[in-house]
This record gives sequence, structure tokens and C-alpha cells, in this order.
Amino acid sequence: MQKSGFQEAGRAQLSLLAPLEKKCLIWLARHTPRWINSDHLTALGLASLAGAGLSYWYARSNPAGLLWVIVFLALNWLGDSLDGTLARVRNQQRPRYGFYVDHVVDAFGTFFLLAGLGLSGYMSERIATALLIAYFMLSIEVYLATYTLGTFHLSFWKFSPTELRILLAIGNVALLYRPVVHLFGGSYLLFDVGGAAGVAGIVLMLVTAVAKHTVALYRAEPIPNGSR
Repeated sequence: MQKSGFQEAGRAQLSLLAPLEKKCLIWLARHTPRWINSDHLTALGLASLAGAGLSYWYARSNPAGLLWVIVFLALNWLGDSLDGTLARVRNQQRPRYGFYVDHVVDAFGTFFLLAGLGLSGYMSERIATALLIAYFMLSIEVYLATYTLGTFHLSFWKFSPTELRILLAIGNVALLYRPVVHLFGGSYLLFDVGGAAGVAGIVLMLVTAVAKHTVALYRAEPIPNGSR
């Protein structure tokens, strides 16, 4: 396979917890047993999101499933966040392989998670589907921007997957006490309200990113003057 000409994109990580998270990940990478490699951690990240989805489905009959989701979210953070750091600390980077596998795994993992939420009874299937579509559309924009602009954005508006995992874990605890909220004279599932807000936020991020990146690319490649 032709390899020449490939250039790894720069990483933009500007989330709230990024400085602390980076220090923790480097420490963990330096203390990870040698027999564990990045592929093991990537597999852990995928398996843990599948476990979170199954736990949401289990929560339909037993609320204890919501607590299991939190455990699997923590494992997902470990696997999904540490795999790349481990490769960099050990100087074992595989840029194309790592980028491709990591994000294909993210796509499958997000599907498992939101499918479980849609089957849990704590979020309607329509909201879960809307969240999944919005996530995939934002992901497509991120990957296109990575290819055309050479920068991979890991966060939007100070939020990254780490902050989202924490918010989801807090929401799970809230579900144990108040799964239904009353707004504007009606009763709604707590996670439907949160999910609808999430969809609106993702759509706003998407529209903002599309406008910003379109302008940047237009300025970088103005219409050439024709010659006859």
C-alpha cells in the first residue's frame, strides 16, 4: 500500500479537564504492564461501551443496571483515552491504523450505547435515534475537517468525550431518584429532556463548525483567475 505523502493531523484538545487528564494518562501509560498494548486498550474501550449498552437494557427491569453503566463508562475512558497515549509514550505510533481503528470502534461503541439507552425505558427510541444521527453527522464533519485542514478536533466548546462521560454518569445517578421531570405543564422522561438538549447542542456545534471550516477553506483556496 502506498504510504508516501501521508501526514498525521495535529490534535486540538481544549476541553475543561484536558490538562489534568493528560497528566493522568501519561502516568498510567508509564505504569502500564509491558504485555498490555494499545490494541488491548482499544478492545477494552469497545467492550465497555457494549457493556454499558447492555446495562442500560438490563436497567429496564433492574435499576442497578444504571450503576453498572457508570462502571463501564469508567472502563471506556481508560481504554479509549489511554490507547493513543500508551503508543506515544512507548514511541509505537501507527498514525493511519490508529486513527482508522479508533474511530471505527467509536462509531460501533456509540451505536451500542445509544441502542441500549433506547431500549432502557429511560429514553425514548426517537430521541436515542436522533442523538445517534446527530453524533454521526458531527463525526463526519470532524473527519472531513481533519483531512482537509490537517487538525483533528477532540473537543468542542470545552467539552470532550471525558466531560460527556461524567455528565452521563451524573445523569444515571439522577435517574435513580427522578426519572421523570415536569416541564411546562407536562411530564417527560429526564433523559428525553437531556437527549433533546444534546441533539440541539450537537446540531449547533455542527452548523458552527461547517460555517467556520467552509470559510477557512474558501480563504485558503480562492477561485483562481481563469486564463485564456
